[in-house]
Amino acid sequence: MMTDTATVIKTPLYKRPRCLTDEVTHYCSGCGHGIMHRMLAELIDELDIREKTIGIAPVGCAVLAYNYIDIDWSEAAHGRPPAVATGIKRVQPDKIVFTYQGDGDLASIGMAETIHAANRGENITIIFINNGIYAMTQGQMAPTTLAGQVTTTTPRGRSVEEEGPPIKVCELLQGFERVRLLARTAVNSPENVRKTRKLLKKALMYQIEGTGFSLIEVLSACPTYWRKTPQDCSDFIENVMSATFPLRVFKDTGKGLP
Repeated sequence: MMTDTATVIKTPLYKRPRCLTDEVTHYCSGCGHGIMHRMLAELIDELDIREKTIGIAPVGCAVLAYNYIDIDWSEAAHGRPPAVATGIKRVQPDKIVFTYQGDGDLASIGMAETIHAANRGENITIIFINNGIYAMTQGQMAPTTLAGQVTTTTPRGRSVEEEGPPIKVCELLQGFERVRLLARTAVNSPENVRKTRKLLKKALMYQIEGTGFSLIEVLSACPTYWRKTPQDCSDFIENVMSATFPLRVFKDTGKGLP
């Protein structure tokens, strides 16, 4: 059967998601936030949940996430998005509520909120962007900074003896009974972007179905404070960062709370 070439050319493979705003991004070149914002916007459109989705913005590089995705948003104090999301979801259980957080917001000042929301099995979705550094505040060491990694506060590299090893959030939450979906992925390659999209869609669908707590951790680059080119950042995630933070699904129990 012959293919109508003209028809194929006129059919766009990709187009701007309806809920992605036409704003100039403030993110640095090579940062993974832009990829994640587009992906999230695509899925909100695809699942037709735009009018009932509420995002919780963090304190961090993604503090202006509400400028880019045209849905309802709430800002939270540093580290408190899971607590704010819990309150909103309990008051409005028909809404789709997600938090969008970096490693400082989630794994440092917000660790208690993360742990207790997971332990309770709140029916929310947490999107955790892990670039291993405090990028908004000039590149200090984060809880997820790799052993030996140079930052502005660890100029000789992170010392495990003095600062401890990097915190692995997925491994920490894996044993919690009421966690339903827990996965670590990345956006450093087309293949990993596709895997991330699939996992994020599953997390949102689980919330729609009332399954329970989901957290998707995404390894993302920070070319500015890693002092690397975007390509070198992609290679760093593939060959170095993922050795400490392995990419895999840690838990996927589907429907049914105990």
